[in-house]
Amino acid sequence: MSLFRSGAAAAAEVMTDEALLRRLVEVEQAWLTVRGYDARLGALLRDGDAERLGEQSAAGGNPVIPLVRLLRTRLEEAGAADAAAALHRGLTSQDVMDTALVLCARDGARRVLADLARQAGRCASLAEEHRASVRPGRTLTQHAVPTTFGLVAASWLTGLLDAADDLRSAVDRLPLQLGGAAGTLAGVSTQGDPATLRARLARELGLAEAPPWHTTRAPVTRLGDALVGCHDAWGRISNDVLLGSRPEVGELREGAGGGSSTMRHKQNPVLSVLVRSAAIAAPPLGATLHAAAAAQVDQRADGGWHAEWPALQELVRSSVIAGAQTADLLEGLRADRGRMAANADAAAEDLLAEARSLGVETTDPRAYLGEADAIIDAALARAKEDR
Repeated sequence: MSLFRSGAAAAAEVMTDEALLRRLVEVEQAWLTVRGYDARLGALLRDGDAERLGEQSAAGGNPVIPLVRLLRTRLEEAGAADAAAALHRGLTSQDVMDTALVLCARDGARRVLADLARQAGRCASLAEEHRASVRPGRTLTQHAVPTTFGLVAASWLTGLLDAADDLRSAVDRLPLQLGGAAGTLAGVSTQGDPATLRARLARELGLAEAPPWHTTRAPVTRLGDALVGCHDAWGRISNDVLLGSRPEVGELREGAGGGSSTMRHKQNPVLSVLVRSAAIAAPPLGATLHAAAAAQVDQRADGGWHAEWPALQELVRSSVIAGAQTADLLEGLRADRGRMAANADAAAEDLLAEARSLGVETTDPRAYLGEADAIIDAALARAKEDR
C-alpha cells in the first residue's frame, strides 16, 4: 500500500524487495541445477532476509554479494558443503542481478498484457455498439467534422493493439544474462561447455538465449519503451474520457466516479485522472533507462547499471497499476448517445463546413461520416486476429 500512489495495491507483489530476492535465489538455484547439484535454496530463506540484504548491499553496490555469502553459510549449516562451494561459481553479480530483474519485470509485463487484452475486448465492444453514435469530431480542441464514438473506440483499440504487440515482442525477447566477470565466459567455461550451460540455464528459467549484454542494454530499453507505449495508449484514452465527461460536453461518464471532500455535487472521473497522471510520469522513467544505457562503459558499468534498477522498478509497477485502472475505467465507461447526438446537431454548422467547401450538400452530420464504418471494421478484424 502507498499513500503516494492511489491504486498501488494492484502492484503489491510486483518488483518488490521480496520478489527480487526470490528471483535472485531462483537464478542461483537454476545455476546449481544445470550443473547437477541438488539443493533447495528457497527453503533457506527466512523472514527479514530482504531487509537485511538491503542493508548489507551498500558495501558491494548490489544485493547479490551478501546474498551469496548468506546462502553459502546456510548451505554449510545444512550439511551441503558441495553445493555451497559450487554456488555462484563462474558467475558475476551482474549475471544474477540482470537475470533476476528480467524475471521480475516479465512477471509484471505479463500482468499488463492480460489487462491490455481486457481493455481491447471492451474497446471492441464499444466500437461495435456505438458505430452509429454520431458526435462532434474535435481537432486542436475545436469542432472539426462529424465522427462516431464507435470510431473513437476503434482508435483506442488500435492504440492498445499496437502497445500489446510491442510489449509482447519485448517480453518474448527477454534474455538470460550469462557472461562472467567481464563478458568473456571465462569463469563459466570452468564449469562446463558455455554454450551448453547457457542453453540449459535459459531453458530452466524460460528466457531467451543471448550473448553477454552487460553493457549493451537494449533488452532493458526495449522493454521500457514498450511499457511507456502502453502508458501512451492509456493516456490518450483517459484524456478523451476527461474531455467527454466535462459537464458542458457530457458525452462520457465513468461507471463509479469519485466524490469531493467539500462539493457534494461532484462525481470526479478519478480513474481517468489517475491513468493520466501515470501517463505523464512514465516517459521520464523510460528516458532514464536510455540515459543509463548511454552511460555504459568498458565491460561492466560504473553507475549506469545501478541507475536502471529504480527506474525499471517504478515503470513496471506503474504499468501494472495503470493497466488495471484503465481496464476498470473502460469496463465501467458509460457513453451517452443522446448527448452525443445533441452536441452534433448543435454544432452542425461547424461540423459540415468542410462538406460545403467540397460541394457536399447536407444539413445532417450523419450524412458526412466518410469511411468510419470501414475503419471500425478493420480495427475489429485485427482485434479478432490478435486473440
